[in-house]
Amino acid sequence: MNIGALINGLPGAVAQGLIWGIIAVGIYITYKILDIADLTVDGSLCTGGAVCIMMLLAGYGNTVSLIAALVAGMLTGVVTGFLNTAMGIPAILAGILTQLGLYSINLKIMENRANQPINANNYDLLVSLRNIKNVPFFENTIFIVMAITVVIVLLLYWFFGTEFGCTLRASGSNEAMCRAQGINVNLNRVVGLTISNGLVALAGGLLAQYQGFADVNMGRGAIVIGLAAVVIGDAIFGRLFNNFAFNLVAVSLGSIIYYLVLQVVIWRGLDAQMLKLLSAIIVAIFLAIPYVKNQYFKSVRNPKHHAEKGVKFNA
Repeated sequence: MNIGALINGLPGAVAQGLIWGIIAVGIYITYKILDIADLTVDGSLCTGGAVCIMMLLAGYGNTVSLIAALVAGMLTGVVTGFLNTAMGIPAILAGILTQLGLYSINLKIMENRANQPINANNYDLLVSLRNIKNVPFFENTIFIVMAITVVIVLLLYWFFGTEFGCTLRASGSNEAMCRAQGINVNLNRVVGLTISNGLVALAGGLLAQYQGFADVNMGRGAIVIGLAAVVIGDAIFGRLFNNFAFNLVAVSLGSIIYYLVLQVVIWRGLDAQMLKLLSAIIVAIFLAIPYVKNQYFKSVRNPKHHAEKGVKFNA
């Protein structure tokens, strides 16, 4: 196999990994901080992409289009939060309901078209697949998305360091204690879902620009890829990074690693139709690693206990 083909594909994998890293940061907020499995992201990702592309096609600039995508995503998080807190629907079902409704809304946003392309030759896109190589560094997609990621991490680090941000983090760690302290856990949950889906939609706008189109199915499986990035980042860098900001960076690095692995697998000739299965396997492996490590260290630290358990079981 031609190693040159792999090397040529690596910059694109890094760029795509950085964009999905922003999505993973959004998922990290719900999955790790709020302890919620939010499936809204499969719909809000497309919402952000659709809004951004349609705004660009209507003649608006990149800044306005991406802000509109961010706001649209935040609204989807508000809906999921309302269904969960005000109507008592479990978080995972609330996310599914919002995601289901967003399919029709996204089609309407894209004027009843399942796919809405945009030409990089006719529109001034912030990021593009064409701007990976042979362009000035300040126009390079990798540099731009990296700069956006740094800004997002710094803003989140500041926000979660505030008094309200600390109560939001505490709500996911011990909800009963927070309620006993008079903290509005429901409000915190809505705010967390709002921030999370806003980031996902913002990344959706960047992703749509990068690939040159918004598609109604572009968010399908986003939760799996995002979880893969979170789990990979935590498994590899969890012991190295103890600071909250570095944890967010680890998530972004996990996303890059995920796409680099995919690039290598594709280079080795894997059937493209098997990528979803591969993604599921990668997530399952990295989710199992912490459990296996804990079980191993327990057996190493207390072999006598395990031996006694074995004797009792055999008896």
